[in-house]
Amino acid sequence: MKALTVTVVGGGMMGHGIAQVFARAGHAVVISDPSREVLDAALARIGHNLAAEGADPERVLCNIVLEAALDAAVANADLVIEAVPEKLALKQRLFAQIAAAAPAHAVLASNTSVIPITRIGEALPLDARARLVGTHWWNPPHLVPLVEVVRTDHTLDTVFRQAFGWLESVGKRPVEVKRDVAGFIGNRLQHALWREAISLIENGVCDAASIDLVVKNSFGMRLSVLGPMENADLVGLELTRDVHGLLFPELSRATAPSPLLDRLLDAGHGGMAAGRGLRDWTPEQVAGVRERLTRHLIRLTQRPPMADEP
Repeated sequence: MKALTVTVVGGGMMGHGIAQVFARAGHAVVISDPSREVLDAALARIGHNLAAEGADPERVLCNIVLEAALDAAVANADLVIEAVPEKLALKQRLFAQIAAAAPAHAVLASNTSVIPITRIGEALPLDARARLVGTHWWNPPHLVPLVEVVRTDHTLDTVFRQAFGWLESVGKRPVEVKRDVAGFIGNRLQHALWREAISLIENGVCDAASIDLVVKNSFGMRLSVLGPMENADLVGLELTRDVHGLLFPELSRATAPSPLLDRLLDAGHGGMAAGRGLRDWTPEQVAGVRERLTRHLIRLTQRPPMADEP
């Protein structure tokens, strides 16, 4: 495959990692962000990531250019990936500008984790909507293999297949999302679990630490090698049906965020950055969580594939 020119719009938490993947694969990458501070930090974070993985940062960083001006950043792009905060109006405004400034052949992609791609592109000209796909990467994007590739009713099949193939070529594991639904596949599954977990805490069944202990020391241990559909078939669909018949009536069916989250936020308990969320956190504990996660993901991505893996 010929080298691409890839523009990543947004150099923050997700954008710098996405840029790293394409640059490491030898593609020319432009990172665009209105903040010079964010742009400089993106390069530093990429260099840190590569050093942690045992790679030579200079061989990757030489493929990256920083450009604050959006029009200039996308002017020669084959692929534009938007990775800005989850604000619909912001994404719509950016894609209007991107569609006007990027080449007519450029594939346009959003890294949104929950917003339907159709909503993001609803005000674009038809030719731009035909080139728009969702590419939902997972954090940290340079280490987590999955990318959910979302087609809309307007997306050309050639565009979808091109985006899918490019992601495969840089070492990702893309999956097709056939219908453009909020949250796509992974986040619908993840937040269904979170809804029940928070409900258990709210109803006094257990505390937050117990939730994490249960998940990490039971079904969480096997999820990377035994998916939920494999597990259902393994135990048998009759047992699966019987368990669901007993359990489903007892599960949370809330259609709004838990009031527990409102109470915690009102008290200033916003999560690790605040020192307290559902659990209490010291700076040392936060650093330990981040370090353990990074080491774990690096080990997983660097190990040889198992015999039954593609």
